[in-house]
Amino acid sequence: MTSPEPGPPEFRPSTTRDLGDDVITRRSALLSAFGLAAAAAVPVAGVVTAGEADAGADERVPDMLAHDRTDLGGGGTVDGTPFALTHLAVKATAETAVRFRTRGGWSDWREISGCGGGHDSGPGGARVIPALGASGYEIQVKDGTASVVELNAVDGPRRRIRAAARPLPPPAGSPRPSRLPTYVPRAAWGADERYRYESDGVTLDSPPLFFPVQTLTVHHSGGGEQENEGLDAAAWMRAIYYMQAVEKDWGDFGYQLAIDADGTVYEGTYSDPDPFPVFGPDRSAAGLPMMVKGSHVGLYNSGNIGICVIGHFMERQPTEAARDSLTTVLALLAGVCELDPSGTTSYVDGLNPESIATIDTLTSHGDWNRANPRAGATDCPGTAFRPQLPSLRQDVRDRMRQFGFPTG
Repeated sequence: MTSPEPGPPEFRPSTTRDLGDDVITRRSALLSAFGLAAAAAVPVAGVVTAGEADAGADERVPDMLAHDRTDLGGGGTVDGTPFALTHLAVKATAETAVRFRTRGGWSDWREISGCGGGHDSGPGGARVIPALGASGYEIQVKDGTASVVELNAVDGPRRRIRAAARPLPPPAGSPRPSRLPTYVPRAAWGADERYRYESDGVTLDSPPLFFPVQTLTVHHSGGGEQENEGLDAAAWMRAIYYMQAVEKDWGDFGYQLAIDADGTVYEGTYSDPDPFPVFGPDRSAAGLPMMVKGSHVGLYNSGNIGICVIGHFMERQPTEAARDSLTTVLALLAGVCELDPSGTTSYVDGLNPESIATIDTLTSHGDWNRANPRAGATDCPGTAFRPQLPSLRQDVRDRMRQFGFPTG
C-alpha cells in the first residue's frame, strides 16, 4: 500500500440512520461506533481520515450506503429500496435469478453468478452484482434461501482523499519496464480503512499475515455480461470491499489486486507502506518477497496471490487492455517470486494443513476445486475465459523474458 498503516480511525458523527435488521453484527457495531453511512444518501462535510494523506489529487469519495434484507427466504419481490441501488450482494444456498425494476420497467431475468471469494474458514461468499440504479428487484431461488444486502457505492456522504492514480510501481528487485499499467492505490479508489478495524477503532479485525508465494490465481468478479463495458470500477471495488470486509467479516478486500476493462490495476488487500502492493516488509528464508494473505479461495489463501479481473466472462473474453495488464502483473509477480508460470506446485496452506493440492502454479479459482474439493465449486473466472489459461501462461513467460527475468 502507498500510505502508512492507519492509526485509530477518526470518529465522525453521521446524519444517517440504519434501516437494516436489529441484529448485533460487526456491521452494526461499526456503523454505531464510526458513524458510517447506512441507508439515506445525506451529504456531510468531508474529512481527511488517517492513512489518506498520500500526495496527489484532493478529491472526495463516497461512503457506502447499505441495507440488509435477511427475510427473502426462497425469494420474493422488493417494491422499494431506501436509496437507488448501484449493486446488490446476494448470498444464496442454491441457483438464484434476479431481475430489477428501473424507470424503464422490469429487466429480464438473469442468473446470479460470479466469484464469491473464499475465506480461511471455508469457501463461498455473497455475489456482488450491478443493480443499474434500480428501485426494486425480484429474487428467485431454486430449492434454497437467499439473503441480500442493498448497496449504493456512489451517493453516500463524501470523504476527502489526497491520492491519485499513477503508473504501477515495479516491485523491489525487479527490472523497471518502460511501460506499466495505470495503478490506483486503496485511498484513490475510496477504501474506507475503518472497515479493517473492530468497533473500538484500534484493534484490527484481521491483522496482515505474510507467507512465501506458492501460486498465482486468476478470478473474475462476475455479475453480468454487460459489466465488461461502462463499469464504474472504483464503485465496484468499494462494493466488494464493503461486502467482504464488513458484511462477511473478513476484515479486508479479499483479492490482492484487481484489474478493470481499461487495464487499470487496483490495490486490494492492504499489505504495508511500500509503494508496490501485495508484498510485506520482510523476505522469506529463501530471500524472496512475502505476500500478504487475502481471502479469495476458500481454505487456500496462504501463499496464494489472487488477481480479480473485473467483468463477467461466461460468454466473452476480458478486453485486450485487461488481458495485457493481467499479463504484465502476473509476469512481475512470477519474476520477483521466481515462479514458473507454466509449472506445477505442490501447495500446502500455511494455516490449514489439510488444504493441500497439486496445481498449476498460475491457475484459476475453479481449478482449486478440481485439485481439492475443499476449495468449493465455482465457475470463476468464467467458462469462456478459463480455457485461455494455457495461452495466458505462455504470454506471461514471454512477458517475463521481455522484462529480463530468467525463464529456464
